[in-house]
Amino acid sequence: MTSSTNLISPFTVDIPQHELDDLHARLRDARFPSPLPGDGWDTGVPVSYLRTLVEAWRSFDWRAVESRLAGIPQFTTEIDGQTIHFAHVVSPVATAVPLLLTHGWPGSFLEFVDLIGPLTDPAAHGGDPADAFHVVIPSLPGFGFSTPITGGGWTTSRIASAWVELMDRLGYDLFATQGGDIGAGVAPEVARIAPERVIGVHVNGALGAFDADADEEALAAMSPIEQDRIRRVGDFMHNEFGYISIQSTRPGLIGVALADSPVGQLAWIVDKLKAWSHPTEALPHDTLGLDFVLANASLYWFTASAGSAAYVGYAQDEGWGTVAENSGVPTAAIQFAHDIGIRASAEQSNTIVRWTDVNDRGGHFAAMEEPEALVTDIREFLRPLRD
Repeated sequence: MTSSTNLISPFTVDIPQHELDDLHARLRDARFPSPLPGDGWDTGVPVSYLRTLVEAWRSFDWRAVESRLAGIPQFTTEIDGQTIHFAHVVSPVATAVPLLLTHGWPGSFLEFVDLIGPLTDPAAHGGDPADAFHVVIPSLPGFGFSTPITGGGWTTSRIASAWVELMDRLGYDLFATQGGDIGAGVAPEVARIAPERVIGVHVNGALGAFDADADEEALAAMSPIEQDRIRRVGDFMHNEFGYISIQSTRPGLIGVALADSPVGQLAWIVDKLKAWSHPTEALPHDTLGLDFVLANASLYWFTASAGSAAYVGYAQDEGWGTVAENSGVPTAAIQFAHDIGIRASAEQSNTIVRWTDVNDRGGHFAAMEEPEALVTDIREFLRPLRD
């Protein structure tokens, strides 16, 4: 990994007032279509619900978000020609283990904000100080403040290499890594890049590609829970694959459309917040919190990153279908009710030592939907690996 500089610079989230004024003006003057028949989620975000969110966004206090983020040390550095934004919170516990957290799409580093306290200072949150972590939370290239994107080829492997370089610059020789969604692809790849340095890999959700083509023999060998996951993968491929087709083939088109329409940006994100959280019939602001829904949409809007996030997240040549090399690093996965991970598939390229199925709660956005369960699983997995 090469870089023109190893400089790490402090970063403060401070959106210019004229950009806030512009957002409010666009929301005030937003033009909505007539609802489609039924105005239901089967055709997209219902116009009636979108109007409610837009009205809430008009009065949303972004400055309060900035004030909260001001309490989280954040930085930028250039790695491989790309600006990388990250939060870095050092635990007060001297024996804390560095933990690298990677988000996915349509999320951001904001997903992990509420985990920082329990992870870095467990004693202050009813936990054991022996479980403390130093936390590093980078924004993926092309996402949030890791923008603008300066080049192509940001595969999970290249992102993982950048993360190893980032941990080098922070002075962390040994560390653990965790992620969900895109992060669930990056986290084990970090261990493949630097297996001698990663003590453990933890993911929420599936490891590797979807198991959409399991044959009858493979299905018969699966548990009823796993069979249901395969069924839901099939439903996803049939009913929800459109966004992948667009983002993987026309990320620039998405970028142009959503950089000029905050309502469009909000709808594009909310569609998946609804589909991927649990229970699926719940509204996103009830499951994930209105503050996150609007802060996350605001982050995408202010950084005009819909196109670059789609480009990095979906339009890279990843060599899908190939079985990745096993790093040998101990790996754990937690599968919440919405998740679709199949252990036998994950074990083809990962050393699975812990597999947790939570079948009655939780969805794709584990850090916000089930923060206590996620933190507990991370702690218990890494506890015997710390030494």
